[in-house]
Amino acid sequence: MKKKILSLILAMAMVGTMLAACGSSPEPTPEPPAATDTDIPATTDDDDVDPADDSGDDVSGPEYILDDEPVTLIVWESTQGPDEFIRQAGEAFTALYPNITVDFVNVELGDSVPQIALDGPAGIGADVFAAPHDRLGSLVVDGHVFPVFDQDKLRGEVLSSCADAVTFEGSMWGYPVSAETYALYYNRDLIDDADVPTTWEDLKEWSIAFREENPGKYGFIMDIGAYYVIPFTTSEGNRLFGPEGTDTEHTNINSAASVKGMEFFQSLREALPVPGADLNTSTADAAFLADGAAMHISGPWNVLGFQEQGKDFGIAPLPALPGESTPASSFSGTRTMFVSSYTDNPFEAHLFAEFLVSPEMQELRYNITGALPAIDIPLSSPYDEGFVKQLAYAFPMPSIPEMGRYWDAMNAAAINIWDGADVQSELDAADAAILQ
Repeated sequence: MKKKILSLILAMAMVGTMLAACGSSPEPTPEPPAATDTDIPATTDDDDVDPADDSGDDVSGPEYILDDEPVTLIVWESTQGPDEFIRQAGEAFTALYPNITVDFVNVELGDSVPQIALDGPAGIGADVFAAPHDRLGSLVVDGHVFPVFDQDKLRGEVLSSCADAVTFEGSMWGYPVSAETYALYYNRDLIDDADVPTTWEDLKEWSIAFREENPGKYGFIMDIGAYYVIPFTTSEGNRLFGPEGTDTEHTNINSAASVKGMEFFQSLREALPVPGADLNTSTADAAFLADGAAMHISGPWNVLGFQEQGKDFGIAPLPALPGESTPASSFSGTRTMFVSSYTDNPFEAHLFAEFLVSPEMQELRYNITGALPAIDIPLSSPYDEGFVKQLAYAFPMPSIPEMGRYWDAMNAAAINIWDGADVQSELDAADAAILQ
């Protein structure tokens, strides 16, 4: 049987790290040796090759056995673009490795973490699955994922912000496939490029005047969930869970800077008199598409859809917070492909996940989804500039396990604050819920 030499050394390191991850305090994985092959592993016709043979030969790089028995990889991803990318990437991968078939299964990004926790131990989960990088900490601590095989190689290929986003306790645990943040969309049929506000105070003033002149329309609209309101908490360098996003004792969500910013956020209801429960992504997208709002905060995932609907729009960085002169800091997210610790085919799964980070696959994903690549490749869309500018002021969503409690707590606080609740009380409650 023909065998492909890859990495026994890394398999052992992987299992060791996995066992540590199942404990209460995961230990960093030692940096594995660099692979000698960057694309297709070398093959041998010698069925008697022993990867553990201590013959004195210098064995540099990975050495696990990948044979030519048929293998099917189950890959979970979302629809509306990522699904088509996985299908096409799977076909390209199978062309390189004819014995490996890639099957796409629809599990939406926000559902993959709880589903792998259920399906993985039952033996019916994915081999590779997509998840937001901020769920990294809980995935590692709960023992659901394997660490990256060749960490030095991957770190040298991806953007530094993406590498940092998938690093936990000193080791890389996922393969970043896109980088994203949100910025300010504006409808050129309703506002000129030169009039796009650069401060939130100007945006509020412009939006009030616009609404008075255009009954039934809004100057701006936005989802007020936890993902989108974080910029209002970031003045004076304030950051969720501290500068590195790793402070498990202080959220900073109820700091003086955060309270001040969220009080201004609350004042925006004068320009957008809509109940908080109605300000979600679908409502905001629909209003912008129907020319019901001149400005809208969203990410690169909407570019292709808005283009297909014939919208004439531009994208600018977020306005600056009161008292500041640079765009407000947004969350940056890294969409990540994880290798399940429950897979029966870990080597093939890692090989496919790494394949998705190659320049050819990153270009394919960019062309299909419009999402910014996780590696440095040329960009062609005129809308990328606004997101790239905003990324310069963005910070990665923290990935510590406590981040999992941030979303519900801050979603509730943001809606209550928008509807008039006391800002300090709501943020204190959110802080307590997150650090419980």
